[in-house]
Amino acid sequence: MSLQVFPGETITIIGGSGGGKSVCLKMMIGLLLPDAGQVRFHGTSVPDLDERGLSEVRRKVAYVFQGGALFDSMTVLENIGYALREHTTMDDEAIRARALECLEMVGLHTSVAEQLPASLSGGMKKRVALARSIAIQPEVILYDEPTTGLDPKNIKRIGDMILKLQRELGVTSVVVTHDMPMAHKVSDRIAMLYQRAFPFVGTAEAMWNSTAPEIRDFIHGRIRRAGASGAYTGEDDGLRDEEEGSDGIA
Repeated sequence: MSLQVFPGETITIIGGSGGGKSVCLKMMIGLLLPDAGQVRFHGTSVPDLDERGLSEVRRKVAYVFQGGALFDSMTVLENIGYALREHTTMDDEAIRARALECLEMVGLHTSVAEQLPASLSGGMKKRVALARSIAIQPEVILYDEPTTGLDPKNIKRIGDMILKLQRELGVTSVVVTHDMPMAHKVSDRIAMLYQRAFPFVGTAEAMWNSTAPEIRDFIHGRIRRAGASGAYTGEDDGLRDEEEGSDGIA
């Protein structure tokens, strides 16, 4: 597979469950190593970096985990300030000021600063995780299923936040999601991962207009029976698919 991400863009990776989308994100930041091939960040081979080199990359690349991955025993403020304590020489007062600023940037009132994650709603946890990710002023933000488990209102909030950060901070964003409306909303480009390759990389409009069977099946939620090789045979699995257009998509 081959995928290039350009500075300042938001690119969304879509594809079936278990296809390797989250694995791609983890390889980008060196949490997992590829069996073969290269992963480069500004020309530097990420798999070849030592711990010090990886630490330098991770100061520039933030990762928003699917479940937020907040520290349960830390307050909201402490969670947001964690990376600043680890990677900078900022004093406590400066860290607090930066953490409060990030809270406001993601639309949360500073009154939640001293609360523990257990007292927050799912949407608030996601936004605290996002605030933590931008605290170190990263060049790149990797989002792993940022809207999973959220209601439509909070899904819209997260989408708006992704757009806002790109617009105001100029960050590069890589988003893994199954949420097609959000992918359409936030993406400069969409990449579809299918059978360990990216057969489609392009604009949302180009994707909706594509006639490729694997893309049409994914968009419309059709399921096809896999042959012995694992490839789709083109035959259905006995489940009756809805006609195209029934969901408002032509």
